[in-house]
Amino acid sequence: MRGERMASTSNAAATASRVARQPAGLAALSPQRVRAVKIVLWLLALLPFIRLLYLGATEQYGANPLEFVTRSTGTWTLVMLCLTLAITPLRRLTGWNWLIRLRRMLGLFAFFYGLQHFLLWIGVDRGFDLAYMIKDVYKRPFITVGFTAFVLMVPLALTSTNGMVRRLGGKRWQALHRLVYATAVLAILHYWWHKAGKNDFGEVSIYATVVFVLLGMRVWWWARKGRVPDVRQPAA
Repeated sequence: MRGERMASTSNAAATASRVARQPAGLAALSPQRVRAVKIVLWLLALLPFIRLLYLGATEQYGANPLEFVTRSTGTWTLVMLCLTLAITPLRRLTGWNWLIRLRRMLGLFAFFYGLQHFLLWIGVDRGFDLAYMIKDVYKRPFITVGFTAFVLMVPLALTSTNGMVRRLGGKRWQALHRLVYATAVLAILHYWWHKAGKNDFGEVSIYATVVFVLLGMRVWWWARKGRVPDVRQPAA
């Protein structure tokens, strides 16, 4: 009987220890709740596009519709890039590992708005004139870096599926998706040079600070561990 009581006490202690080690609250969201968060986030990320459709349908783009829509899609591209880059720091600081499941969707929304931004420039602004487009890229620095940023986003979007992760292999896929860091820096330069003509750096300075902090945290972690931060899920 004494042995049974000791065994029972030991089992209870082990169970209590396992329960104590389990994450609680937001750190332990069920798959159903994570799915609900993804749906809500998807709807929120789509709202800027729906707003643009509504403003277009009701003729509320203002005196310069092309500038308004181009500026809006560019801004939301940068917002989605910042949110994508914020996932890993938030996960590491909070222990909410489920956040990693949101990163691919945010990255794809960055590409979605970036594609609209690019199509407005090449299609509406330049009328699909390839020669004019090449001249623009060559002569205007802010167009050059913006075009380069978009080009870098294309392979990230195309390889964002789990199938492509398996096909490329973990290391090669990780190396490819670190291009998102260069994309964010180039996007900031694109915005900065665009605003330089008007000497208006207020808004772009905020985005630049956010990107600098998010990338700086990665560099700090890399310096502490002596290696590049681990990336396990599609970044775009």
